[in-house]
Amino acid sequence: MSDPVIRRQERFASVGSTNDVVRSWLAAGEPEICLAVADEQTAGRGRNGRIWTAPAGVGLLLSLGFRPNWLAPDRVWRLAATVSLAMAHASEEVAGLPDRSVRLKWPNDLVIATDRAGRALDQKGIVAAGDAAHVRKLGGVLGETEGLGTGDPRVVIGIGVNAGWRADAFPEDLAPLMASLSSASGDVPIDPGRLLNAFTSALETRIEALRSGRFEVADWVERQITTGRQIDIVRPDDRVETVLARGVDGVGGGLRIAAPTEADAAAERVVFVGDIRHVRLATV
Repeated sequence: MSDPVIRRQERFASVGSTNDVVRSWLAAGEPEICLAVADEQTAGRGRNGRIWTAPAGVGLLLSLGFRPNWLAPDRVWRLAATVSLAMAHASEEVAGLPDRSVRLKWPNDLVIATDRAGRALDQKGIVAAGDAAHVRKLGGVLGETEGLGTGDPRVVIGIGVNAGWRADAFPEDLAPLMASLSSASGDVPIDPGRLLNAFTSALETRIEALRSGRFEVADWVERQITTGRQIDIVRPDDRVETVLARGVDGVGGGLRIAAPTEADAAAERVVFVGDIRHVRLATV
């Protein structure tokens, strides 16, 4: 009988940050994969120093710890991608959403395109809805690494998903920009425990495949909400560029954007650091 993929799993009523919990486990020698789940985080964080907050019990908040000495340093980005794909599949299963309606917004957000009522749309629904379709954030992923390229690489991946949060309880300033699995499915009640079980099941299969050298690149590419669309991307120097996203790079994990020149109208470049602020759903 093979060893379990997830070697340690603990649930907390409240913690500062599940990423910090898992980081401390790895520092103490805990083997991969370790998983911390919390009903509430008092010091949760997102990318670029942002704060992640949600009322207790309405989201699935967790972090995973890896020791990926089996993965080349330039492929470690695939861990976060695999976690995102596992959560996308689990979310659709538990909430009864259309296939591939949970999309990815490079580099790490889980998003849903919705109609004016906040219901999830698949690609055909996005086209049919036209200007009435909007991209709303469902959840985010934060990856933190230590020791890549050494004999003791450590990776912590945190993910937070708005699960049973009702639309009428969204913060007023964020309501137009956010979604939950409940709101996207027409206020269907979401059981966080069932979502967690569906996620861990989907994750175990995909991590075993990744350890064997197989990454679901086609699913990762096809779920990208930005492909073929105009986006605003914030660069590390806070400069905002409006560009055409051509797709993603399945080898290096970067975002492919159009960079036409007089000599080559089809030229493009790959961006590895940036934050997408706005996606225009009309394709170009």
